Amino acid sequence: MSEYLFLTPIAIAILLGAMSPGPSFVLVSQVAMSTSRAAAITTSLGMGTGAATFALLAAAGLYFVLESVPVFYMALKIAGGIYLCYLAYKIWQNSNKPMEQSTTHSIYNTNPHKNHFRLFFIGFLTQLSNPKTAIVFASIFAAFLPENLPNYSYAFLVAVAFSMDAGWYCMLSVVLSTKKAQASYAKSKKVIDRIASSVMGLMGVKLITNP
Repeated sequence: MSEYLFLTPIAIAILLGAMSPGPSFVLVSQVAMSTSRAAAITTSLGMGTGAATFALLAAAGLYFVLESVPVFYMALKIAGGIYLCYLAYKIWQNSNKPMEQSTTHSIYNTNPHKNHFRLFFIGFLTQLSNPKTAIVFASIFAAFLPENLPNYSYAFLVAVAFSMDAGWYCMLSVVLSTKKAQASYAKSKKVIDRIASSVMGLMGVKLITNP
């Protein structure tokens, strides 16, 4: 198995990237405190799937497509930024509702039978909202991949991306979905929601406007 040791620095780099504050952190934190542990973990699995998708696309050469077709890259950034601004608007809108209403009628909870799919999809789209992540993955791969890859390397890369990203956010979900954390959230729900909304919105605007 020594031929797969190159996966270790890649896993560390992906984990550190996941731990850096961003839209995914804001979303999972807000879901964990406002709904339930299961809801936050479902969202985290969507995040991990998004990271795995970026890893696969980066390995397949999406980086070169984004570099060679600036219009395509810009279109993805604008679409991602608009999506983050939409999430920011929904969180802000939900901040005015009492806790018992918000946990029933927020963007995270609609039809109970469809709720987990919706949460997964929201996490997945939030992860995909920033096409720069594909470039980050491509840079990590370029730095640590050996010249001659052993068999099944791409499958392992996708698995590592998923496990590092989803693992971090699942751990965050467990920490922030405790009764103590949720009680603290309930006391300052409006303030916390509006801070989360503002941060999410600023990230969306920054994604749209930055080159």
